[in-house]
Amino acid sequence: MTADPVATPRAFVRRLNLTQFRNHPRLDLETGDGPVCLFGPNGAGKTNILEALSLLGPGRGLRGADLDEMARQGPDGGPFAVTGLIQLGDEARRIGVGLERTATGQRRVARIDGKDAGPKDLAETVRLLWLTPAYDRLFAGPAGERRKFLDRLVFAVAPEHAQQASQFEKALRERSRLLEEPKPDTRWLSVIEAEVAAAGVALGLARLEAVDALQTEIAQRPDGAFPKATLALEGLFETSLRETGHAAQAEAEYARLLHDCRARDSAAGRALDGPHRSDLTAIHTPSGMPAQKCSTGEQKALVVTLILAQARRIASGLPTAKSAGFSGPNPLVLLDEAAAHFDPARRAALCEELLALPGQSWLTGTDQNLFEEFGSRATQFEVSPGSVRLMQ
Repeated sequence: MTADPVATPRAFVRRLNLTQFRNHPRLDLETGDGPVCLFGPNGAGKTNILEALSLLGPGRGLRGADLDEMARQGPDGGPFAVTGLIQLGDEARRIGVGLERTATGQRRVARIDGKDAGPKDLAETVRLLWLTPAYDRLFAGPAGERRKFLDRLVFAVAPEHAQQASQFEKALRERSRLLEEPKPDTRWLSVIEAEVAAAGVALGLARLEAVDALQTEIAQRPDGAFPKATLALEGLFETSLRETGHAAQAEAEYARLLHDCRARDSAAGRALDGPHRSDLTAIHTPSGMPAQKCSTGEQKALVVTLILAQARRIASGLPTAKSAGFSGPNPLVLLDEAAAHFDPARRAALCEELLALPGQSWLTGTDQNLFEEFGSRATQFEVSPGSVRLMQ
């Protein structure tokens, strides 16, 4: 008999400290457990604060920037540090992330409660979801951006997914390098192709599971301001995975395909089959229109639907291989300029959706009026160049 899912602990940032980060020489913010709204003119540093928060998880943050880019520039600049006091249910954890310069270069350092922490430790302490203006026309852009977006959603619930993606890309590059040689070592090629197949199948299965779970979550949502979507992960590789239904068999078939297509892939300079060719597609359910043909506002509303669905999925408790429940924390949702392109009714609906989430959300916007529906239910800060002021 399967046990009920374990309730996930509520997560929120009680305090955020920045030192020499972007345009903030020093910043100390204290918040409540509800939404946090940052408003002010363009260039004041609102997105920088969200980027700092995104570094509390693994990876390069919501901008994907290099470490040096995040360090404050100029004669008064220097290595940066970001510290977040995270409330997780009845417990509090202190996460510190920063740039450390050494005699041989520089490196990112991360600590939890003063102890060195790796990517997996960070991912299991804070579950991060974010939306930036770069995703406003996600479905009208290149397929690679949609794959990255989907992988970020998967990563929020399965920290090992990033490693699988990295292993796949590394093995695929090694195969391409070998195929460039006049007489490649065929035995070594077979070894590499087995690695490509193993990582590729794990990557593909995780994506398919995520899309299916998101579709289930979206179907349970009531009709409202944020439209339902019909999702699909398209590609010959994904079609084969669904038909096979067994990981070991899928790996063997993919490795055999890679072997048989060596000449073709060598001529093309890249592998023409695999999860690196897949595409996430969506249909705007109310109209039946493909997402890429929808207006910018409707495309953004669809992406918000996916973020909210994934946040709900995390909050409801996720089954794992080791247990029937999921003990990770509820997500921190970072929404940069989320109200742009939304009318007042949709902004009000977003407000109510975020207030209903068990996790905390952080939002940015140019005008305080964008957040008027929150009222006293959110902590609001006015961000100006060089200062951040709590609104009473």
